[in-house]
Amino acid sequence: MQREKLGSRLGFILLSAGCAIGIGNVWKFPYMAGQYGGGAFVLFYIFFLLVLGLPIMTMEFAVGRASQKSPVMSYQALEKPGQKWHIHGYLCMIGNYLLMMFYTTVAGWMLHYFYLTASGRFAGATSETVANMFTEMLGQPLVMGGWMVLVVIVGFGVCSMGLQNGLERVTKVMMIALLAIMVVLAVNSVTMEGAAEGLSFYLKPDFARMQEIGIGATIVGAMNQAFFTLSLGIGAMAIFGSYIGKDRALLGEAVHVAVLDTFVAIVAGLIIFPACFSFNVAADSGPSLIFITLPNIFNHMAWGRLWGSLFFVFMAFAAFSTVLAVFENIISCGMDLTGASRKKVAGVNIILMILLSLPCVLGYNLWSGFMPFGDGSAVLDLEDFLVSNLWLPLGSLIYLLFCTSRYGWGWKNFKDEANQGRGLKVKDGMRIYVTYILPIVVLIIFALGIKDKFF
Repeated sequence: MQREKLGSRLGFILLSAGCAIGIGNVWKFPYMAGQYGGGAFVLFYIFFLLVLGLPIMTMEFAVGRASQKSPVMSYQALEKPGQKWHIHGYLCMIGNYLLMMFYTTVAGWMLHYFYLTASGRFAGATSETVANMFTEMLGQPLVMGGWMVLVVIVGFGVCSMGLQNGLERVTKVMMIALLAIMVVLAVNSVTMEGAAEGLSFYLKPDFARMQEIGIGATIVGAMNQAFFTLSLGIGAMAIFGSYIGKDRALLGEAVHVAVLDTFVAIVAGLIIFPACFSFNVAADSGPSLIFITLPNIFNHMAWGRLWGSLFFVFMAFAAFSTVLAVFENIISCGMDLTGASRKKVAGVNIILMILLSLPCVLGYNLWSGFMPFGDGSAVLDLEDFLVSNLWLPLGSLIYLLFCTSRYGWGWKNFKDEANQGRGLKVKDGMRIYVTYILPIVVLIIFALGIKDKFF
């Protein structure tokens, strides 16, 4: 069977960037920058994105393009007879399901908040009322479940229409709209009274503030965020490698994806921090920033309902771009394993995904007694821990070893594949770093993630 191809290079870059650009960029990045000393954190983040993210993303793209298969089957096409690398292919597929088991719910939150903002439910509400609305939503399994089901049906519906006609067409429109909305929101924020203070807090490296928090903590925070922002290690990028031709070298394409990803993260901060400082709101208020702090800010802003609605459309698009990319991965794995049609695999997965996503929805209400990591934790925290702290770092390590070790696909094969076409090339000078140093860094990230959770 002929493998489907993307219609354009722009489609490939926007799809890959859409997969990388998720709630982590626009929610986690700004609040981490807020907590870890603003500009200093941003500098370290960009550095780690270059040295950690780019090599591993290039490897995922190369494995996908060389094998012309989905992640579940890509190792079979490249490994030597009798090797066991392909076991990781099945773990990639499980990782994609695990990620979506909570991501569909969080994408639903964004839609719910768009509905609340657009319908004027926040108008005139006190800050206590706004805070209570989030708790109220978590306590309603039917409301959260309804949005989650909508996300699953629309997501698999788009993917079932085909690679070019469904996924590529919808993602292009959505990503271009996302970037346009972001710029409009950022211009609005930057031109507010008092915005200069927020910009200085965000973009000016403050090493004194960084020392207060701890230089080590800031570096680890930046390293973690740079590593996790690209969703590497579960084949989420490899799939798009399998859909492109050989006319472009892969390191250059990885750079384009990383630049878009970073642009979105940094502009998200330009939207949030000036607004926080204009309305005297704590910029380091952590995860509640999006659902409690920002609705309060929009409430006090001229045209707040419009800006708030636009903001949550942008958030929903960021979440949905990842949902579509990972659903495509799941469908492609299903088609490779069963030989069934795209529509049939999508149909089965709609039911499967809704069932798998229910524990996350119920974890805040009917099952709220289950606290996997102690007081205040929920099912979502367990699922996020499995993906972020186990699947992504260990999966990235396997891709690294497979592409550099002579017991895997090997450096020469990887380099030959990555360097086909025009653009930035992988050089032999990088070999020592990616073969010996980068795996140790990934293991350190893995160990720190376990330590943070349990010790």
